[in-house]
Amino acid sequence: MQLALKIDVETYRGTREGVPRLLEVLKREDAQASFFFALGPDRTGRAINRFFRRGFLGNGARIPLIQHYGIKSLLYGTLLPAPDIGRNCADILRKVRDQGFEVGIHCYENSRWQQNASHEDAKWTLHEMQLAVDRFIEIFGESPKAFAAAGWKLNRNSLRQTQRMGFDYASDTRGMHPFIPTWDAEIIVCPQLPTTLPTLDEIVGRDGITTQNVVTHLMKLTENPPASGHIFNLRAELEGGKWLSILEQLLQGWRVQGYDLISLRHYLQNIEGTLPRHEVRMGELSGRSGKVAIQI
Repeated sequence: MQLALKIDVETYRGTREGVPRLLEVLKREDAQASFFFALGPDRTGRAINRFFRRGFLGNGARIPLIQHYGIKSLLYGTLLPAPDIGRNCADILRKVRDQGFEVGIHCYENSRWQQNASHEDAKWTLHEMQLAVDRFIEIFGESPKAFAAAGWKLNRNSLRQTQRMGFDYASDTRGMHPFIPTWDAEIIVCPQLPTTLPTLDEIVGRDGITTQNVVTHLMKLTENPPASGHIFNLRAELEGGKWLSILEQLLQGWRVQGYDLISLRHYLQNIEGTLPRHEVRMGELSGRSGKVAIQI
């Protein structure tokens, strides 16, 4: 039984404060994980319009943004200068790798990718992904081998680039099990490892689920694992902050259930046989505003 931990690091605060906390918990619980970093400027403030989009208001009421992100983060790129995550936090990023955790690309600029990726063209997509690749090489001295699109937002061209850029795998989608993606029957020869479980921010505050009983709820979802196991997605800004104790309870609970807590790379290596092909489409997901990439 395997459960892979996918950690998205999207902001300057999440990198500086959340990542070190997560490293401590993961080491204490003897858990592996894959970290995916936003590597350019943190312009979270420019995404403020997304916070008031239809569907996000309810999410913002359930998950108070200021409590988790801090007022400064919500002003970066507007009233406050945008700190460069990759340049200012390179030592923290390298520490993650040096402590034995897998590192990969989330995006260059999180707010820009999430607002535009779903509808932009091939030129824009290549430019954004190349910026992230170049910054990754600058920081780590080697090419990235894994990609996880910010917000599960993508287009046909970003899928193509996961193949052309030589990634071993991508984790851009929500779904049931690992697969080879297709888009309008075009085969993309780069395995997709989809997030299989709901995220905390998608379920807390809905259907009677609170921070007090969310661990019990997730334990029920993982009682009977599929053959390929599960992938759980967490964020440095949430589980590396106010919800750190919830993460600790989850890790301990999954250990009791018999799961090995591993990185996405180890998860892929443990999969036997040929991966099936599945179409990828942008669609609605319960508890999350806007459309995300879904395994069909």
